[in-house]
Amino acid sequence: MNQIFNPKSVAIIGATDRKNSVGLCLVNNLDNKKRDVFFVNPTYTTLFGRKVYAKIQDIEESVDLAVIAIPRQFVEAVVDDCIVKKVKGILIISSGFSEYDDSGRELQERIASKLKESGIYLIGPNCLGIANPSVNLNASFAPSTPKKGDIALISQSGGFIDSVINSYGFSLIVSVGNAAGITLEEYIAFADQDKETKVIALYIEGVKDGRKFFNVLKSIKKPVVAIKAGKIPQLQKAISSHTGSLAGEYRVFSSALKQAGVSEAESMEEMFDIAKALAWQGRCKNKIGVVTNGGGAGVLIADYLYENGFELPKINAIDNVRYKINNPLDIMGDATTLDYIKACESVISQRDISALIIIQTPQMTTTSLDNAKAIVEISKKYSKSIITVFMGNVPESIKYLEEHNIPNYTDPKRVIKPLKSLLKK
Repeated sequence: MNQIFNPKSVAIIGATDRKNSVGLCLVNNLDNKKRDVFFVNPTYTTLFGRKVYAKIQDIEESVDLAVIAIPRQFVEAVVDDCIVKKVKGILIISSGFSEYDDSGRELQERIASKLKESGIYLIGPNCLGIANPSVNLNASFAPSTPKKGDIALISQSGGFIDSVINSYGFSLIVSVGNAAGITLEEYIAFADQDKETKVIALYIEGVKDGRKFFNVLKSIKKPVVAIKAGKIPQLQKAISSHTGSLAGEYRVFSSALKQAGVSEAESMEEMFDIAKALAWQGRCKNKIGVVTNGGGAGVLIADYLYENGFELPKINAIDNVRYKINNPLDIMGDATTLDYIKACESVISQRDISALIIIQTPQMTTTSLDNAKAIVEISKKYSKSIITVFMGNVPESIKYLEEHNIPNYTDPKRVIKPLKSLLKK
């Protein structure tokens, strides 16, 4: 599968200059200097000043990945051409297959069978595409190219990918589609072996082989966070018409996720809150320290932590400080960066503290960016987990923290699920 996710050459079958078309999006996303890109479309001879081939066999060079974005009725003939060309993999963007009707299902099965016999990988059909930011591959019609990161997102919804593609950094992005060739489980196993991936995020509507799915989840080494859509039985028909997946009973599915060690999210925001923590911070024991410059925020987070079974050990005495020693440790609203450094170092250095939550509420005397820089330096000195809650409008400080792998959450309650995911099992 490496040749699919890092191809030396790509053919876009259905390349076009037509506005608002999938073919044009693919041209824009794939046309870079990192690999050979060939345009295939029998209705053109040139496109953007470059040669266009009528058929993929007309290309003299070898082709690793063929991306097909044409109407359903023409797909099988093009697949036959790709088999003759001996491409390494085929990505079918086109829809109208098993998710659509019986004839589409028969067509999909026929294409999948041909490609399996030929030893050619199949992605899709009915998908957004794939991306591998570490090698500048964006073989999708997503609205933009994702930035490089350490989260592998594997999704049964292309729209889900579109909605988050600009918000996070990714190691891999896979729109599974109907998964007629490469299966969901194979994508997960591939991401587990990918050196750029630290955590695997899954958007799941249903699975075709529940036992195989959960056996793979149990066997992989990297942490997984998943969000399950289609929990209501009445939605099973809608799910089937989306990607041809089977929904199954949610309670059984959720229980199996838990047994497999997967962190389950309840929302998109929560999914990536958890993913950031798993990607950037190490596992910790249930011994949490809290430092805050806002008493109210400290009380709130203490409520959330106690309600969810977290332990807050007593903080040892700290020399030459003006604040009352407690956990959460309130260093008061006029706290300086030096106050943050002294408090955070004192708390995180305690033997019975395994993770530190640092809260900042923006006040007149708060030097937010200096605080962020100090926290990053502290994180380099200690091998314990650090999570921040920088509240209010401080985007530069939050960006600095997250660029240095300190996950930040703007609401104290958002800390709970990510922190739970970090607890040593």
